[in-house]
Amino acid sequence: MFDLLNGGDKRHLSDAFTRLAREACQAATAGNFELGSVGAGFGATTANLRGGLGSASIAIGDGLAVGALVAANPVGTVTMGDTRHFWAHPFERDREFGGLGAPHNWDGPPRPLPVKGGPGENTTLAVVATNAQLDKRQARRLAIMVQTGLARAIHPVHSPLDGDIVYVLATGSMARENSVYSLAQLGSAAADAVTRAAARAVYEAAPTSEDWLAPAAYQQQFGT
Repeated sequence: MFDLLNGGDKRHLSDAFTRLAREACQAATAGNFELGSVGAGFGATTANLRGGLGSASIAIGDGLAVGALVAANPVGTVTMGDTRHFWAHPFERDREFGGLGAPHNWDGPPRPLPVKGGPGENTTLAVVATNAQLDKRQARRLAIMVQTGLARAIHPVHSPLDGDIVYVLATGSMARENSVYSLAQLGSAAADAVTRAAARAVYEAAPTSEDWLAPAAYQQQFGT
């Protein structure tokens, strides 16, 4: 999460950032990992709730798969107004963020929109990884499509107060049909995974302590 606007001379930290990145890669595991208030999502917030780290994946078929990791710290909300329902609800799988569906008697987003923080204080970071074979041009197109995943989960999104960005990685271990149609299918699945991951980031956030100055976690606000 971007945190370099807090003053001081950061030039001496470049080696530390490189070391931390390397240690993170070495500590990565193929097993289960924590979501919510961990890693890049620890200090994250939304306009009305604690943010966090979320993940989701999709098996596309023929061995192809795509996974998403999202650190949600947006200026806007991941839930719909004052309700406990998520903007991402049409894309949810297996009740991964409560299985609540759409709210009843929804009157639309509140006006004015709830927002928080100022310039340089908000961002949603997304990383999408696939085992498909992609060249750089195809990976860029995939990243463009994945941006829609953030738009389905966060309101507002890509504002001038946010630093939202998506990175796409491809291991290239699985061959795929080299056509615009297969790339479109892959991009659609990746966007869906990002939508779900953003909602899970907030849903999985840990309860806050008494000295926490930001909004409460989802489970504190609405219960399990």
